[in-house]
Amino acid sequence: MGILKDDVVIISSPEKEGGPSIITVNCPDKTGLGCDLCRILLFFGLSIVRGDISTDGKWCYIVFWVVTKSSARWDSSRWELLKKRMVGACPSCFSASEISYYRSELQSPNPPDVFLLKLCCYDRKGLLHDVTEVLCKLELNIKKVKVSTTPDGKVMDLFFITDTRELLHTRKRQEETSKAIGEVLWDNMIKCEIEMVGSEITACSTTSSFLPTVITEDIFPMEISNDLPSVALANSVSIVMDNSLSPAHTLVQIVCQDHKGLLYDIMRTIKDYNIQISYGRFYILHGKKCEIDLFIMEADGKKIVDPSRQSALSSRLRMELLQPLRVALVSRGPDTELLVANPVEFSGKGRPLVVHDITRALRMLDTCIFSAEVGRHMIGDREWEVYRVLLDEGDDSSIPRAKIKEEVWKMLMGWE
Repeated sequence: MGILKDDVVIISSPEKEGGPSIITVNCPDKTGLGCDLCRILLFFGLSIVRGDISTDGKWCYIVFWVVTKSSARWDSSRWELLKKRMVGACPSCFSASEISYYRSELQSPNPPDVFLLKLCCYDRKGLLHDVTEVLCKLELNIKKVKVSTTPDGKVMDLFFITDTRELLHTRKRQEETSKAIGEVLWDNMIKCEIEMVGSEITACSTTSSFLPTVITEDIFPMEISNDLPSVALANSVSIVMDNSLSPAHTLVQIVCQDHKGLLYDIMRTIKDYNIQISYGRFYILHGKKCEIDLFIMEADGKKIVDPSRQSALSSRLRMELLQPLRVALVSRGPDTELLVANPVEFSGKGRPLVVHDITRALRMLDTCIFSAEVGRHMIGDREWEVYRVLLDEGDDSSIPRAKIKEEVWKMLMGWE
């Protein structure tokens, strides 16, 4: 016997206009479930203002209070799509007497098919952001992108993408994608082609490589960058671990400033350390100050008592709270290159909407993109997604580089 599929995720409307919607998840537990759900909410552009998590290791009960951006348009179909994605992140279901129930047996999903979207069009300001926004709305995930501009003002964009809906192999889905891109590009679009790529090309598009030392030094300095807005908040970040308040768990208490994807950053760090959360709560106070309490234990059910283990986890959490992404603006000869990087989960998933936020910030600054490239690279002992954007500043550009870096950072952190 199990729980009905429709009851796994329940979304309740706000009690009053402008208030948060309430999302309740009730299903069998699995390692990293909280991280996976937070990642979906981040992908959909929702902000978590409060959260409660409770699990006995076999069954979990999670409640999120979420709000949408004031400019975002949400209708019933959008909420239904969100519910479908969250249900899909929960442990798999089976059919019994034509009723879907959930079971705790976990199945390793097959890696999604990778498609190459080739877009040729005439260049204009904001083009890459418009295309990225369309792909996000269609639930097409960008795995790798390469953008180049020709001397005659044409742009060739190569997107390696996967389809959350797993329908991009069909003619209907491909036509839907091409039509949606054409509607935002109008007469600028010359050609749009979509094809499934073979295993050899897929491997080349996803395999990590090492970046030149000069780039890693620019974007991964030994110390936290002193010119990032997060440094001003460093003294307000507090992480305390306590083994005296619970007989079976280590209590982690975090007080920090809110940022876009904060709960996701905490959850993915806990997931990467293979640590289990038995109970947790998260809420935002006035002034965007957050308080998080987590009762955690090791995978073997014991407290975290090793001082070096505690120190490593605390240091990693602090870094993720201060700099969940890295941003640098550097000179490449006469040109300027924007570098942005975010860590990849051990499961292989990257951070959602980074390309979208970078291109949106540059569009608001009226700064053009000459070329762009996204790839995964091994830096130290971790895998990172690195975004390299060569800016077309033009002779009349008057925007200081520090301003560009600041605005991109603020957009990524949700402080715009």
